Amino acid sequence: MQIEVWSDIICPWCGLGLHRLRAALARFEHAAEIEVVHRSFQLDERAPEGQTESVRSMLLKKGLSDPQIDSVTARVAALAAEEGLAPYHVLDNQVGNTSLAHELAAWATEQGRGSALWDRLFVAYFGEKKSVFELDALVELATSVGLDADGARQALTSRRYAKQVRNEAREAGQLGASGVPFFVIDRKFAIGGAQPAPVLLQALSEAWQERAKLTAAAQPESAGEPKSS
Repeated sequence: MQIEVWSDIICPWCGLGLHRLRAALARFEHAAEIEVVHRSFQLDERAPEGQTESVRSMLLKKGLSDPQIDSVTARVAALAAEEGLAPYHVLDNQVGNTSLAHELAAWATEQGRGSALWDRLFVAYFGEKKSVFELDALVELATSVGLDADGARQALTSRRYAKQVRNEAREAGQLGASGVPFFVIDRKFAIGGAQPAPVLLQALSEAWQERAKLTAAAQPESAGEPKSS
């Protein structure tokens, strides 16, 4: 069974959502038969490349007041801490265009290291307040999960994964996503938002049961009551 996860690297709910998915999988008896595939979804692909600003500045531009910003970001950080994600820097951080980071993730997936890089990007950004916006910083993160530095640099400077990143976001919209995180199981079950682990576990169980029914229905006739002749 396949679970596709659409995320943006600087989305705090996405980091929390992936953590909750891992918690659900840890309790799912068929976890060994699950393939998690990461997809890209930029929340603001029009953000200028090469520039960053504070989270507070960005949210003020979106119309939130200072008290609202403090409340919203503190809530996410507190939820993360309750579930073992600490430190989790939400407000005290920078935001910017994540195109390069998503392109690196696409290349890493091609190299068989997609999940490892996505994990590293989330930890680097929310746990360590490291940049995920500049080429050199991203190459360093790539090497930290065993990827080749020259290969990573070439993938980013060529921009050959830019179209794939855009297409993945477009595909999420076609599947019904209005934001991220967005989970799709076997292209049949969609779950929006950073749902708690028990909710995700229930969805996994239901999808597995449905898959089992379909598999059984597709089996050819075998031993049992013979057909009449």
